[in-house]
This record gives sequence, C-alpha cells and structure tokens, in this order.
Amino acid sequence: MFDFKYYTPTKVVFGRNTELQVANLIREFGGKKVLIHYGGGSVVRTGLLKRVTDTLDAAGISYVTLGGAVPNPHLGLVYEGIELCKKEGVDFLLAVGGGSAIDSAKAIGYGVTNEGDVWDFYDYKRKATACLPLGVILTIAATGSEMSDSSVITKEEGLVKRGYSSDYCRPKFAIMNPELTMTLPDYQTACGCTDIMMHTMERYFTNGGNMELTDALAEGLLRTVKENAEILVKDPKNYDARAEVMWAGSLAHNGLTGCGNDGGDWMTHKLEHELGGLYDVAHGAGLAAIWGSWARYVMNDCLPRFKRYAIQVMGVKDEGTDEEIALKGIEATEAFYRRINMPTNLRELGVNATEEDLVLMAHKCAVGVNGGMGSAKFLREEDMLAIYRAAK
Repeated sequence: MFDFKYYTPTKVVFGRNTELQVANLIREFGGKKVLIHYGGGSVVRTGLLKRVTDTLDAAGISYVTLGGAVPNPHLGLVYEGIELCKKEGVDFLLAVGGGSAIDSAKAIGYGVTNEGDVWDFYDYKRKATACLPLGVILTIAATGSEMSDSSVITKEEGLVKRGYSSDYCRPKFAIMNPELTMTLPDYQTACGCTDIMMHTMERYFTNGGNMELTDALAEGLLRTVKENAEILVKDPKNYDARAEVMWAGSLAHNGLTGCGNDGGDWMTHKLEHELGGLYDVAHGAGLAAIWGSWARYVMNDCLPRFKRYAIQVMGVKDEGTDEEIALKGIEATEAFYRRINMPTNLRELGVNATEEDLVLMAHKCAVGVNGGMGSAKFLREEDMLAIYRAAK
C-alpha cells in the first residue's frame, strides 16, 4: 500500500427536511450574500427553490439566483455566474441540485477568487489558489461532488469537457435529504447509481498498491449500490434504498475508497468525457456504455483485481481459470447495467459514431491526459481508439 492523505472537511446533514437548516448552516460558515445556483425546472416545479428562498428570507440572509445549469455544465454559464457574483458582492455559493449545479458553482467560485480565465484551471495551464465557500442541497445521488475536490466543465467552443481537482472547492456543508431524489426520472436514478459505482471502480482497478480495509469498503459499497439500484427499478419511492444510494454517492468520491492505492485508473471517465463533450449524453449512461470495452481491453494487465471483483462484488464462483472468472465478472456487470436499463455500448446509448468521430474523440482524450494515462493498463491514443471501436 501507499502513503495517503484523507481530507474530508464537508459537514453532512442527512435526513428528512434537512433543507430547512440551510440558513443556519450558511451563517455557521460566514455567508452573508449568497448566490443560489441551480439547474432546470425541477427545483422550481417541486417547490424546493421556494422553500430555500423562504428560509433565507426568514433568516434575513440576502441572495441572488442563477439557474440554467445543464448536464455537462457549460463554461458560458460559469462566466455569467462569475460576473453576477462580482457585481452583487456575493461571498457564499449555494448549489441546489446535482453534480451539474455543484460543479458549475465550484467553477464560479474559482473564477471569483482567482485572476484570469477560469478555464485555465480546467485546461491545466495553472492552479487555483482559492475558491468562494459553498454549500450544497443535493437532489441527485450521482457525482459525489457534494463532498469531492473535483468539478467537470464543458467548453462550448470545440466541445471540450475537462475536470479540475483542488481541495479549495470542497463544500463546507452538504444537505442530503433522500426524499428530494424521489422526483427523478428512473433513467436519471440509474445513471446516478452507475456513476457512483464507477467512482469506486476507477479507484479499485489499479496496479499500484492496495489496502485490505479499503478494498473491503469499496466492495461493500459496490454491492450496496448494486442491490439498491435494482430495488429502485421496482420501487422508486423506497426511502431506505434512496438513502443507501445517496450516502454511497458521497463516500464513493470523497477519497475514502482510494486510500492506500496509487490514485486510481480514471480512464473510463476520461473516455466518457469525450462522449459527453461531443454528444451531450448523460454521464452515467456514457460510463456504462464504455466500461465493458475498457474492461476487456485492460483485463489481462490487471487480472488479480478483475478476478477479486468478480468474486467479491458480482458473486462469480471461484471456478475455472483467472481469465474465465474475470470475464464472467465483466459479463455480470453488463447484465446488471441492462437490468437497470443502462446501455453497454454506444449503439445502446443512442450514439451512431462515425470512424472520424472515434478518431477525434481518441485524439482529444489523449491530449486531455497529456498523451497517456491509466493504472490498470497505461493507455495511449491508439489504445483509446481501439476501446472506442470495440464499444461501437
């Protein structure tokens, strides 16, 4: 195992009606003028936004609002938010929604507190030195952005999707009421469950050190999400299942399931970022569509991990060769994706990619990782293209 740093400063307030505590939490962390950042119409339609603003009004906390965050959040809206914060003297950000609103808020926070173009951070040209403090009212269990150090933004020009990580952007608090996720479409719930599992799987499939306790935590999390994702297909209003998934989403991406390893593989995410950038697909669905092809491509270079995953997570019997067991684990994962109505290739995702598109995505992905990346297997541009082709 490797030495590691585990840093999780986010205060979690979990349970029914916890969104009504938002004013006290903002005050606790010094907020006086707030930007409420949210996505589309769901937070308005369900009455959540009004409950939040009524709570702030009653507490005498000033705020301005900015909606419009979309899946694969856009840089243009980030620029708009930066200007609004500077104009209004905002000193605290409140993201109400899922990963898109949270990631967009984080980017706004970077842009307000650092000179120059905020895209420089996502383009790996320089590093942030600060971020406006932010809190979260979570409505979608998926990205784990409510406790993570990362955010992902899409630059509309060139359709470039990039992530940036820094402890400066970790939320001060995260309000998690599982009931707020009950209005989600079934497809979005399944996408979220897939994303949560993938955050742990990216850290799990490595050739760079492992820790038995971390492995056990990761495997337990994966089994829990898998079981409850299938419950939610049949019973979308099941509070306990939604609570399990919501808490798993935070633990999957706050660093816990990567303690003691080399930081993880992350190439499935990088490959999906190009899908999301070019085709604007749902992130979780894109991950499901690409994972099986990635797994088969790298399996023999990371065989002990794939065998362990097959047995400990997917319930494959320890019978046959290591390769046979590992392959059964991949096949069982794809069968699970289909049971929760997730795609397992680009065709099922609804993407009819041309060869030119595949070549373009592979090139952009290689550029985004400075030529190559991966722990299960180090991938270069030609490997990325082979995986895209296999996923078609």
